[in-house]
Amino acid sequence: MDLLADNTLALLARGYAWAPGLRRRHADSPAVPTLLMGRPAVLLHGPAAVDFFYDERHVLRHGALPGPVLDTLFGRGAVHTLDGETHRVRKELFTTRLMTPEGVDALGRLAREHWLRTVDGLRGRRAVLFDEMAVALAGAVCEWSGVPFADGPTTRRLAEDCVAMVDGFATPGPRHVKARRARSRQEAGFTRLIRDVRRGTADSRPSGAPTVLEAVAGHRDADGSPLDLHTAAVELLNILRPTVAITWFTAFAAHALHRFPEVREELRADDGPYARAFAHEVRRCYPFVPFVGGLAARDLRFDGQDVPEGTLVLLDVPGHHRDPGLWPEPARFDPRRFLGREPGPGELIPQGGGDARTGHRCPGEDITVHTLATLAAVLADLELDMPEQDLGIPVRRIPTRPRSGVVVRIPTRLPA
Repeated sequence: MDLLADNTLALLARGYAWAPGLRRRHADSPAVPTLLMGRPAVLLHGPAAVDFFYDERHVLRHGALPGPVLDTLFGRGAVHTLDGETHRVRKELFTTRLMTPEGVDALGRLAREHWLRTVDGLRGRRAVLFDEMAVALAGAVCEWSGVPFADGPTTRRLAEDCVAMVDGFATPGPRHVKARRARSRQEAGFTRLIRDVRRGTADSRPSGAPTVLEAVAGHRDADGSPLDLHTAAVELLNILRPTVAITWFTAFAAHALHRFPEVREELRADDGPYARAFAHEVRRCYPFVPFVGGLAARDLRFDGQDVPEGTLVLLDVPGHHRDPGLWPEPARFDPRRFLGREPGPGELIPQGGGDARTGHRCPGEDITVHTLATLAAVLADLELDMPEQDLGIPVRRIPTRPRSGVVVRIPTRLPA
C-alpha cells in the first residue's frame, strides 16, 4: 500500500462520485486499496462487504473517526466511537429505552403537527423548505424528548446549529468552523441542562413517564457509572441532531415529488405502505453519506485483498445503492420496489448495515423512515407551488442538497 497514490484531494474534489469512480478504475473490484490522509485504506463494496464491515471481529470504531468529525458531527465520547460491551450497553439507551414503536409514532405525529403549524404561519409567503423544516423538526424533537425549549428563537438557534454540525463535518473551511462553534455552543447549553436535571432544578414538562432527557441524564454505562455531564450532553445531542437532519431527506422528498408527479399522486392516494416505500426510495436514490469507515481489528483478508490491522476500512454507500447487480434499473426512482417488504439489513444502508440493536447501524433509522414517510405524505397533500429555481444537487458537496434549499410558495388556502 505504500506505493499507492493518496486519494484525499480526489475525495474532496469528487465528493460522492469518488468511491464509485475509484472502483471503476479498478475493474469494479469489491476491495480497492488506497491511501487517505497518508493512511492505508481499503474501499469495500457489495453485500458481502456489508456483512464483513459490520462484524466487530473485523472492523472497530474506536479511533476510526477523525477529530474534525467528532468535533462537529458526533461529539467526543459518543456511542459511535465505542465497541464491544461498552457499545452495547450505551446503545441500549437508544434502542431499548427511547426508540420504541410508541416513541417513534409519537415523534412522527409531533413532526407533522409542528410542520403544519409552520406552514399555517407562512400562508401567502415564500419560504425555503429546508430552513423551515429544520425548525419544525427541532421543535418536534424538543417536545418529544422533554427539552424545555419554549420560545421560537431558542428552537431556531438549535435547528440552525444542528444543521451546521451536519453541514460542516466533511469539509474544511468556513462551514467546518461554523460546525465546531455550533457544537461547542449546544454542548455547553445541554451540559448545564443535564446538570440541572440531576439536581432536580430543570424546568421540565410534567409527564407520567421519564422523558428522553431524564433517561439520558440517568443512564449508567457498562461499568455502572453515570455518564459524565459532557458525554450525557453529547448523547442528548445525538438524539436531537439526527432528527433535525431529517430535513435533508424532506428536501429530497420535495425534489422527488416535483420531478415525478405520478409518484405524488400515488402518495396522495396511499399515505401508509406507499409512503414508507417512498421514504426508502428517497434514501436510496439521494446521497447523504459518501461512505462509512472503521479500523481493521486484526490482520484480515477480503476478496483476495490483504487488510492489515489498523487499516482504514471504508464501505462504499452511494455505489451500493446504484449497483445494477443489487437494484433493477438503479437510476429509476421507483418506490414500488419496496412495496410489501422491508429492505434487508445489508440491502439499504444509508444509515449503516447490520442489526441496529447489536451493531453500529443507526438506532434512529426507524425514526428517520417513519418521520420522512409522514412528512412526505403531508408535502404531497399540500401541493406547495415551487417557483423557478436551481434544484440541482451537486455531487461534489458533502452533505449535498438542492442548491436552492427548495423554495416554495405557501398558498393562502390550505387543505383541511
